[in-house]
Amino acid sequence: MPKIELFNKQAQKVRDIELNDNVFGVEVNNEAMHQVVVALLANKRQGTQSAKTRAEVRGGGIKPWRQKGTGRARQGSIRAPQWIKGGIVFAPKPRDYRMSIPKTMKKVALTSALTSKVNENELVVLENLEFDAPKTKEAVAMLKAFNANKTLIITAETNENVFKSARNIEGVAVMPVNNINVYDLLKYTKVIMTEAAVRKIEEVYA
Repeated sequence: MPKIELFNKQAQKVRDIELNDNVFGVEVNNEAMHQVVVALLANKRQGTQSAKTRAEVRGGGIKPWRQKGTGRARQGSIRAPQWIKGGIVFAPKPRDYRMSIPKTMKKVALTSALTSKVNENELVVLENLEFDAPKTKEAVAMLKAFNANKTLIITAETNENVFKSARNIEGVAVMPVNNINVYDLLKYTKVIMTEAAVRKIEEVYA
């Protein structure tokens, strides 16, 4: 089992803890992570874009001038794509971008992302993370102690004080452990997680 240091908010080591091999010590599967990230980003797309083709633009029913004898190029409608206010060639239409990913692949991708954070020393586990009140100054001090810039903070439960303390810090995001996903784990350079959150992840994915 991989071992990792457990810290307090002041970046002082408390003790070593063991992580579950099935979650934090698997073989990293880059292909699975890539496919899941592509699907997550595709599923965020609204797909509501729409433009009119020449058949849908109002007007243009009559031929603008006769076919021959004018010296101008032949035209059949003033709503053809080359005209101002004409239709759009291959106009985009509303569509569904959703992609489905098997649960097993999601699990492989998530455990691969977590393992990669451990392997690259980008995972920090805290004994506890509590603020008496929303204090951005305390959150900044904690991040500075860990030399963390682009950071994802993961808590065991929804913690309003932690969320409000970090929401105005650029490059920092806070989420409960049940909302974690591969995209956010890879997007942020460092992941700060409470010990309780680690155990919850192991309970679900081990």
